[in-house]
Amino acid sequence: MPWFDAHLDLAMLAVEGRDMLGTPEAASTPENRAGLTIPSLLAGDVRLILGTIFTAPGDTGPEGYPVGDAERAHIVGRAQLEAYLTWRDKGMMQIDRFAPLRAMRGLSEFRGGMGVANEVPLSVSTKLARLPKSPPIYVGILMENADPIRSPQEVGWWKERGLVAVGLCWATPSRYATGNRAAPGDGGLTPIGHELVRELDRFGIVHDASHLSDASFADLCEATPKMIVASHSNCRAISDPTGANQRHLTDAQIREIVRRNGVVGINLFSMFLRANCTRGDRVSIDEVIAHVERICEIAGDRTHVGLGSDMDGGFSADLMPQGINSPSGYTLLVDALSARNWSDAEILDFAAGNWMRVFG
Repeated sequence: MPWFDAHLDLAMLAVEGRDMLGTPEAASTPENRAGLTIPSLLAGDVRLILGTIFTAPGDTGPEGYPVGDAERAHIVGRAQLEAYLTWRDKGMMQIDRFAPLRAMRGLSEFRGGMGVANEVPLSVSTKLARLPKSPPIYVGILMENADPIRSPQEVGWWKERGLVAVGLCWATPSRYATGNRAAPGDGGLTPIGHELVRELDRFGIVHDASHLSDASFADLCEATPKMIVASHSNCRAISDPTGANQRHLTDAQIREIVRRNGVVGINLFSMFLRANCTRGDRVSIDEVIAHVERICEIAGDRTHVGLGSDMDGGFSADLMPQGINSPSGYTLLVDALSARNWSDAEILDFAAGNWMRVFG
């Protein structure tokens, strides 16, 4: 099963010192089990990804920069961009704004005949088996916090280097919007945030709502008629029945993403999947599927949900759902959906096809 994982912090891990060309075992420490490296993606048949440029205002690590410092944010973001370009130069990745489209042209053959006159149609499993477990991985750049874009006029520069999606902020405020840690009623998009939205639309960059505050989500919906996705978010009604935690999506927000033909990527951090989950717990696969099925129930179909694992995105692989220690564990999701009478085509859409529609 080929996978499209819509949220992976590969470059952040690299600038933090992880050898992304090695094995997860070699990258692990007693305190932090690694699941994510480029070889582990290939072993798990993850062939398309949104690779993040993650920066955090006020943090002291290599992803951090002083609050409001656009120049420093740009430097920090550029360092992560260089990681992707280095992997590209090593032949590990294909990175440009058309990479997801080229990959879709290949993978979409698995959903129908292969175009040779009178050829006997191949089964889905036979076609999937023909996809080699070797580089390149097709990558679109997702900017998680837009501060590295020094001004809206710089969007075109980033697009030329592979940018396909932007979240205006991380959990904390950026120069463009307030994030999910904002108090209820705090402001949404800033004036320059509205300007950035217009430029993103002009260049065809997809909006990612995953870390927006409720006010920022509402402002974004007013500012643009374009598609909105949530690269790595879950259902607030399940993960926080009180409704207070803005990190995840309300039913109304999911409905709006669906109305705009977007996709919600399921985040596999256990504490984002179960209400009142403690830091040491690992949720069951069934608890993951509960979020998948609630999104499908709201949407009325199975075409607006996919995977945005956030694997190793600031947490140990030991905090992923039971049995998922690396991308190879995604097969457990396939088994669970199959047991719920999802067809092969619907499972393929969850694994890759729904995201391919967005970025193709």
